[in-house]
Amino acid sequence: MLIETVLGNVSEPSWIARLSQARIDDLVLDQWDAQKSRLRKMTSSGAELAVSLSRGVRLRDGDILAWDDLTATAVVARVRLGDVMVVHLDGLHGESPDLLIRSAVELGHAIGNQHWPAVVKGAKMYVPLTVDRKVMDSVMRTHAFTGITHEFVPGTEVIAYLAPHESRRLFGGADSTPHTHLPANLN
Repeated sequence: MLIETVLGNVSEPSWIARLSQARIDDLVLDQWDAQKSRLRKMTSSGAELAVSLSRGVRLRDGDILAWDDLTATAVVARVRLGDVMVVHLDGLHGESPDLLIRSAVELGHAIGNQHWPAVVKGAKMYVPLTVDRKVMDSVMRTHAFTGITHEFVPGTEVIAYLAPHESRRLFGGADSTPHTHLPANLN
């Protein structure tokens, strides 16, 4: 089955009633696959789909990819996002310029040294879990940043606040092969 457009989303009023009596066949995607405009994948029931969307169109959780009136069956995208570390920077408000600069450089160094992608929005920094949560928590606690706290939340709680390019930075390839500083002959 070739999918070239998204028909709607399960949260839209026009689909809610129709889907209440329908059979749902999920197309389960990880955060990396959901960013692709072209992919081939099997649904939960074993139907093979070829997705070929227009450039710039990205699948969201609950997107309806196919509808069959005769069988009252819908193919629905189910996007599984990873967790995100939210770094709260609002504790730095009112601090001296020297502390602000030092904190920004030290936090940037700590996050960058781990090669963790990050997005800053307002007084929050979002970092996808690319390694075990305990490791990320340990890195943050080891640095003991003044005025900076962190927590871990599901990616679904932050994606609504992100622009498409920010979403791709956090969720597109967050689980890709980590970068290393070892010479090629030692990898």
